[in-house]
Amino acid sequence: MRTYDHLFFDLDNTLWDFTVNSKLAMRQTIEHKSLMAKIESFDSFFEVYELINKSLWIDYHSKKITKQALIIDRFSRSLQQFGITDLNWQEINTCYLEFMALETALFPETRETLIALQAKGYQMHIITNGFSEVQRKKLFNCGLSGFFTKVFISEEIQSNKPNRQIFEHALKSTNAKKSRSVMIGDNWETDIEGALKFGMDQIMFLNHNQNAIPHVIDSIRMASDCNYLELKHHIKTYFVQNIVDLIGIL
Repeated sequence: MRTYDHLFFDLDNTLWDFTVNSKLAMRQTIEHKSLMAKIESFDSFFEVYELINKSLWIDYHSKKITKQALIIDRFSRSLQQFGITDLNWQEINTCYLEFMALETALFPETRETLIALQAKGYQMHIITNGFSEVQRKKLFNCGLSGFFTKVFISEEIQSNKPNRQIFEHALKSTNAKKSRSVMIGDNWETDIEGALKFGMDQIMFLNHNQNAIPHVIDSIRMASDCNYLELKHHIKTYFVQNIVDLIGIL
């Protein structure tokens, strides 16, 4: 008898390779806007952009800034460091999101894994922090939309992971029981701790240990003889290196 009925997946950097896709989309944006000759090098620019973007997303999730401030500031602040000050930042952001939605790189064996899990009868859903105008397009363009019954996007729900409200909304909307559901994601704080505090089992996608987990948790994991930990009473935290490893657990 299987343990779960409903599987809730994160999207970016769990199934859809955000690291690869976002860099490709950004290069296309810079080239499309004829900015390549104005920056020191694309890699130098992208490194600056990533640091600024990450900081702004933290502020956005903490409700310190608006979505509009995020999309304007991440380009204005990054490009201004290369002496570029006279552009339509909103237009550049729109261009970037359009290119990004067209990128289709997935982690190895993602589609095969979802096919296998679907064949086992699981109800599968997405819970993602992101913008409505791009997340569904990503799923459609990379051929994953058909696997998921419902897609929950933080901007639409007005609550983001790790807040319990987004998990509560997702379970209520799918008529899923917490004890028969599991969250699968790559981010310790948003996906794993969020679901753990909510009281739902989780599976951490480690991606060959590229995705960080707290040192104390990693030490316990390495010393454990089983493939999961109970960090909260009766709540299991599993760890997988590859997406295809989900089949062995589920």
